[in-house]
Amino acid sequence: MQEKPVILNNTPLVALWSLDQLSLLRELYTEVWIPLAVKAEFLEINTIVRQESLDNAPWIKTVRLTHPQRAVYAGLHHGEASVLALAEEHNARLVIIDELKARRYAQQIGLQVTGTIGVLLLAKERGLIDAIQPPIKELQAHGLYLSSALIDKALQLAGETQ
Repeated sequence: MQEKPVILNNTPLVALWSLDQLSLLRELYTEVWIPLAVKAEFLEINTIVRQESLDNAPWIKTVRLTHPQRAVYAGLHHGEASVLALAEEHNARLVIIDELKARRYAQQIGLQVTGTIGVLLLAKERGLIDAIQPPIKELQAHGLYLSSALIDKALQLAGETQ
């Protein structure tokens, strides 16, 4: 029986790409899907380099929505809405999305949710990375906003607090 898909949004995709850690997705989830809208968002900047990264990551599959008209959620960008619609269409086991409003929608419609930090925590738990603090600092240096409360909680869960 085929495993239910994991659906990935752009912010975690960019975050893991910027860390050169797209392979964590393969190790943790085997295959991850992105809707066309997320791929388009991802390729808006550094198109050639990012396309090459996707080409070298065959475990990240671009999937077309069967019912694109369902990708409408008030206040969400098209990529986020497409992630939720694709997850609903294919009964996804997990969505990886960082934006709070999108996470709330996902939970309201019964989807399991994690984000970039959750991926890093699971990677540490499975021995794929040694610590989460260095990649968190790198993500912040790249401009990803992470609240201090989220960072503190993540470091506590990872056993990396002083």
